Amino acid sequence: MHWSFLLRIIPLLPVIHGQTTSSKRGLVYVPNEKHRSDDSIWVSASSDLTWYYNYDSKPSPAFSNSTKLQFVPMLWGSSTTFLDDVTEQIKSGANISYVLTFNEPDGGGSTGGSAIPADTAAETWQREVEPLKKLGVKLGAPAVTGAPSGFSWLQNFFNACKGNCSVDFIPVHWYGNFEGLASHVGQVRGTYPNVTMWVTEYADNNVDLKESQVFYNQSSQFFDRIEYITCSRHTKQRLTLGSSYITHYSYFGSFRSSVSNVGPNAAMLTEKGQLTDIGSWYLGGTATGKKPHGAAGRIVVFAGSSIIVSLASIWNLL
Repeated sequence: MHWSFLLRIIPLLPVIHGQTTSSKRGLVYVPNEKHRSDDSIWVSASSDLTWYYNYDSKPSPAFSNSTKLQFVPMLWGSSTTFLDDVTEQIKSGANISYVLTFNEPDGGGSTGGSAIPADTAAETWQREVEPLKKLGVKLGAPAVTGAPSGFSWLQNFFNACKGNCSVDFIPVHWYGNFEGLASHVGQVRGTYPNVTMWVTEYADNNVDLKESQVFYNQSSQFFDRIEYITCSRHTKQRLTLGSSYITHYSYFGSFRSSVSNVGPNAAMLTEKGQLTDIGSWYLGGTATGKKPHGAAGRIVVFAGSSIIVSLASIWNLL
């Protein structure tokens, strides 16, 4: 199917509101040192989350006793210990099936990116990541931004690898509206048609509550539920989205609205630590009616995990 066709029929799709579940959903873990009790929300009995990552090579102590969430290590930037860290976990019995690599390497440090040159990343990959292939670990490509620079950086990375980087899946980051998300996913799919995809950061940032909720419901349906679209009375087109090649996704919003750098309405928790409608829906529950509120003047355009963690730390001191 041509992606131009998909983009034309997206506005015609019925949006499924409210409770849905999916084994594809994971957690982008952003700790809150002041409110550690928030961590228990993500591993509650009713949560349908199955995996998490924390931008680090080692698991978070908050989930050390959890059997619900599978940890996915990440090589955030340049490292000389990643291979040892992951290998040690595997030897100790941990179920490490996947790894992520290089968070937004085409982005600068001020926006949360690892800002690592493509050739340096290729060299680091071959030393710290590629050996994990022999241990049965599936390897994620560098998680570039959704900007055009991401495609250029990733092409430079593969050129520098010279065939020595065995990528099993492509992570995708996107911040913006649903039409942009669908278009970007299509462009990634068109560029790398034979590789599965993880959407490891996404949200519609700095929009009103209704827009955030509509985006959440549209994107969840996009990832999970699209199978057939009736094109006329007599024909059907099959959409191979989500179920066929988007195998994992993780919404960026696992923090309180008061420290959200993607706008308070994208957050999954209110400023009091209660699940918002989006938060409850993402965990497989029903709407809570709890509306998020933010801190005026504290919202910035999304800049990555390091910025949100810093904002949370500053907020805790106020």
